[in-house]
Amino acid sequence: MKFHEMNETEVEQVLHTDSKAGLTTDEVNKRRKQYGYNELEEGEKQSALLLFFSQFKDFMVLVLLAATLISGLLGEYIDAIAIIAIVIINGLLGFFQERKAEKSLAALKELSSPQVHVLRDREWIKIPSKEVVVGDIIKFTSGDRIGADVRIIESNSLEVEESALTGESLPVSKTTDLLRSANTGIGDMENMAFMGTLVTRGSGVGVVVAIGMKTAMGQIADLLQKAETMTTPLQRRLEQLGKILITVALLLTVLVVAVGVLQGHDLYTMFLAGVSLAVAAIPEGLPAIVTVALSLGVQRMIKQRAIVRKLPAVETLGCASVICSDKTGTMTQNKMTVTHLWSGGKEWRVDGVGYEPRGSFFRNEHQVELKNEKPLQQLLMFGMLCNHSEIKQKDNEYFIDGDPTEGALLVAAMKAGYNRSTLLNQYQIIKEFPFDSIRKMMSIVVKDKHGKQFVVTKGAPDVLAEVCGSILWDEKRQYMSREITSKIQSAIEGLASQALRTIAIGFKEIPANIVILHEKEAEKDLTFIGLQGMIDPPRPEVKDAVKECKEAGIKTIMITGDHVITAKAIAKQLGILTNTSKVLDGKALSEMTIDELENVVDDVSVFARVSPEHKLKIVKALQNNGHIVAMTGDGVNDAPAIKAADIGVAMGITGTDVAKEASALVLLDDNFATIKAAIKEGRNIYENIRKFIRYLLASNVGEILVMLFAMLLGYPLPLIPIQILWVNLVTDGLPAMALGLDQPEDDVMKRKPRNPREGVFARGLGWKVVSRGFLIGIVTLIAFIIVYKANPDKLEYAQTIAFSTLVLAQLIHVFDCRSEKSVFARNPFGNKYLVWAVISSLLLLFIVIYYPPLQPIFHTVPVELKDWFMISGLAAVPTFLLAGSFLARKRK
Repeated sequence: MKFHEMNETEVEQVLHTDSKAGLTTDEVNKRRKQYGYNELEEGEKQSALLLFFSQFKDFMVLVLLAATLISGLLGEYIDAIAIIAIVIINGLLGFFQERKAEKSLAALKELSSPQVHVLRDREWIKIPSKEVVVGDIIKFTSGDRIGADVRIIESNSLEVEESALTGESLPVSKTTDLLRSANTGIGDMENMAFMGTLVTRGSGVGVVVAIGMKTAMGQIADLLQKAETMTTPLQRRLEQLGKILITVALLLTVLVVAVGVLQGHDLYTMFLAGVSLAVAAIPEGLPAIVTVALSLGVQRMIKQRAIVRKLPAVETLGCASVICSDKTGTMTQNKMTVTHLWSGGKEWRVDGVGYEPRGSFFRNEHQVELKNEKPLQQLLMFGMLCNHSEIKQKDNEYFIDGDPTEGALLVAAMKAGYNRSTLLNQYQIIKEFPFDSIRKMMSIVVKDKHGKQFVVTKGAPDVLAEVCGSILWDEKRQYMSREITSKIQSAIEGLASQALRTIAIGFKEIPANIVILHEKEAEKDLTFIGLQGMIDPPRPEVKDAVKECKEAGIKTIMITGDHVITAKAIAKQLGILTNTSKVLDGKALSEMTIDELENVVDDVSVFARVSPEHKLKIVKALQNNGHIVAMTGDGVNDAPAIKAADIGVAMGITGTDVAKEASALVLLDDNFATIKAAIKEGRNIYENIRKFIRYLLASNVGEILVMLFAMLLGYPLPLIPIQILWVNLVTDGLPAMALGLDQPEDDVMKRKPRNPREGVFARGLGWKVVSRGFLIGIVTLIAFIIVYKANPDKLEYAQTIAFSTLVLAQLIHVFDCRSEKSVFARNPFGNKYLVWAVISSLLLLFIVIYYPPLQPIFHTVPVELKDWFMISGLAAVPTFLLAGSFLARKRK
């Protein structure tokens, strides 16, 4: 249907809806059955069966399967069946890990899906966009993503960016007028807004005319950017490491086969041994464990109230050296409450708690009657009128639906007995000029019952004072003299010094026949009514979070649009501003070049009176100085800075969809302490990945060396291929996975941020892998030689001893991997998952050795008790030999 050619009444009739009441719950349920959910159809997902078979695409697994085929053809059926069983077990582990990661991603997608304001049963509520149905009345404002195709029925300076549909990057002005022209294209439908487009200015209300695949976006769904699977820099580095290891493995295979054949071993045995070594050289479980570690880390962050939208952010979090944070709502409670009012040289105090609309007004500590205070009445009434917020009550608790600053003005007026619905019956809003960060004001044009027209403006006091030609003083209008301007400034500074945020209110009467079309006409020659001072108390947990960040080598910078004095007061309370740090205001920032800002930015802890555009400049200056920057924001204009930052952080409650889409991290509670928790989690995830890389590679080095040294020394193979496969694919997997769940070390937030260019083997990890791996290989070989030399006829027993020593050495070594310092640096029972994983691996070892049906498959025989003392002693050497130096340092 051509809804753009219909007026509001016709659209309502066709869709059987009511723009004043919205749809009822029953009607919504009926329509959902008829139209389905408001979502685009996804491409076919990979079936569980295909996902399972994809686990066997790995090059080394294919080599293993080829070896199995050869085993079968040569009549070695037990070996062939055992290898297939091990490969299937490994495949199942990989399959379940990928399914878990897939479910995590789906849950993440659900959490970060766009929300829309919809009118249902005469009440505005917020719901996920997928629950919208045809005929719903939805409202949207600057920064929102339109949730469905709508016919606009109300527009206030509304502009929408439609590049996702039309390719045109410039925003389009929207109107409510109907269009009669034939063959109107999407780009020319000025009274329609489309799913997936972004509101860049103003606000509006619309009737939903199409959802899901019926929308313009649905019809050209191929233009919609598909979410791509992201790999982190660490995953890419490990991929490169894998290629190197494959090359090394193939060379080792050739070397082992050649040396073995020259020493008289048969070709088949040596081929299988070579393949086993190749498998030992490549930690097949590594990519899967990295994916699972990242996935579990992301899940833990969700519990910490932080959603990771871009996987590389998990790594980058550990490198953050500066956090640039908004003050309001992030460092403070976002529960603005008006406590002081000023008009015409008089000051009043307001009491009351939070958003509860109950309180009294005092002057000079004496309660006042509002009927005797006309300027105060106007200050409160116009503050309520020039407002978008609503106060709601749920479970006996009041909360604000809308901007907290506007909510504070609303509650203050309600304390004086004003009611917004009653006011809107007395004053009809004709035109609105929405707030924007450049003007720092919002204005409305209203008409009262007598036909008189007024402009009502609220905004930043210093900005609004500049556009006022007069002031209400002693209930009379007076010229705005230099002396009065000075008194206003003193009042602003007096309120700000008490950490109060101030909003100014102004108005003017205009002739009834004048139509104001532009904000410049509205916002000039105003009469200054007064100031409302509100406080947003700091969150109690932020002070400790700032302190912890400082200990972690992370500098916290407060960025706010508030007055310099207010910003200073809050920053001092939170420990951000010290005696040596500086405060820079927006005016000084505007006059600086990037180069000039670079010279001072490291000394600045507070940026006050800044606009969102300044944030990008701050980010660039910090990055040019070598910092890894986390930047918070919530508005449309914050998006460029959020995107440019190394870690863009958007607010989950107050944040616009534009800000969220530009971000890598979304805070569900808008709390600064959550950023700190996310950084701690990010550091821990990276450290855990390093732990299991160290464990797996050291284990693999040990397996390679024991085989290589034995052959070079002319001994029989200490381990047979099936035993190497068992160790590598089964025994190692559980402890490695458990290392990925390790809790952070006590000093994780006392270390300096990690260099983002740091290699996988930095900070001595490469040496630890080689040295521990070398010792694991040596002690395994010593155990084998001791037993073999004592009784050369019992080769199978010597191999079982070597197998047991190797497994036990690795299981002891896993506890050493929990800390960069030493095995003694942490409580060995601190990771319960690791303890159970080691117990499970030991049980698997004992089953393979002592369970008769498995003995012929793994070529094992029962180990005598006395030999377990030798095995345990030798297995402990790689871990405890190198731990002695740590204890010696600790004693000093």
